[in-house]
Amino acid sequence: MKSPLLSLPGAVPAEGRDEGVAAHYGDLFREQRALADGKGLVDLSHRGVVAVTGDDRLSWLHLLLTQHMSDLPPGQATEALILSANGHIEHALYLVDDGETVWAHVEPGTQEALIGYLESMKFFYRVEVTDRTEEFAVVHLPAGSIAEAPEGVVVRETAHGRDLFLPRADLESFAAGNGPAAGILAYEALRIESHRPRLGFETDHRTIPHELGWIGSAVHLQKGCYRGQETVARVHNLGKPPRRLVFLHLDGSEVLLPGHGTAIRLAADGDEGRQLGFITTSARHHELGPIALALVKRNVPVDAELMAGDTAAAQELVVEP
Repeated sequence: MKSPLLSLPGAVPAEGRDEGVAAHYGDLFREQRALADGKGLVDLSHRGVVAVTGDDRLSWLHLLLTQHMSDLPPGQATEALILSANGHIEHALYLVDDGETVWAHVEPGTQEALIGYLESMKFFYRVEVTDRTEEFAVVHLPAGSIAEAPEGVVVRETAHGRDLFLPRADLESFAAGNGPAAGILAYEALRIESHRPRLGFETDHRTIPHELGWIGSAVHLQKGCYRGQETVARVHNLGKPPRRLVFLHLDGSEVLLPGHGTAIRLAADGDEGRQLGFITTSARHHELGPIALALVKRNVPVDAELMAGDTAAAQELVVEP
């Protein structure tokens, strides 16, 4: 779904999973600085929007998601995962309940599979699951923004800013009155800086929540059964995850950033060294320079100098080894 904000001056379309919105509007660092200062907005209208209504919505979602949902107060933001039977991450949901409906935004293109799973688990519960992506666009206002959400618009507020579930027909007019618009690359740079994982970027087919620091923020350890809970409990109580998320400062002299999947090795071992992990997301930050998130084996020393392909990388701890 192509955003109308791609018609704004300077807009350069994003590619890959973020296709449909702008990568930037001509000045990546200016856009980052504006967001860091609490100004402007980010067009996330390519993300899927799913709504769950019905009297049993919270108790039903409590049974399916990794998060404690049964007592979620109206207006309180939360996030949750859906796991496979083996505890691997399949979906990530960013949620808020408005008193009548649970609204969630999810990764672009994943809503159909998510709804398929939810529909298969309805049984006799009084719930309805609806894809609202064509009607509603997600817009992000950064932390500190003084922009006001239009009356009646559902808002999901976190420490990182507010996500608005805006009627898609109002997207252009809202952006015109609350800009400047910042592209997805600026948003991603700040996400990397704050060590926040993203489904499909920091995850692969075998990722478990412990590897990314999602325990606590998206996984509640004191709630009842859900699919994959046995793996979550076993790793938390008896073991350690096989990999861990790290934040990397990259050598700023390199022209190209190492892309997703770039091999991580010990600098001391050179190109022939054993692969210890891979880059998940990289970006150019307006203050920190080239940065990245990566998944590495748990036993990689926390003070080890690393190489991401041909680029030197110094690590910061995100998930304890």
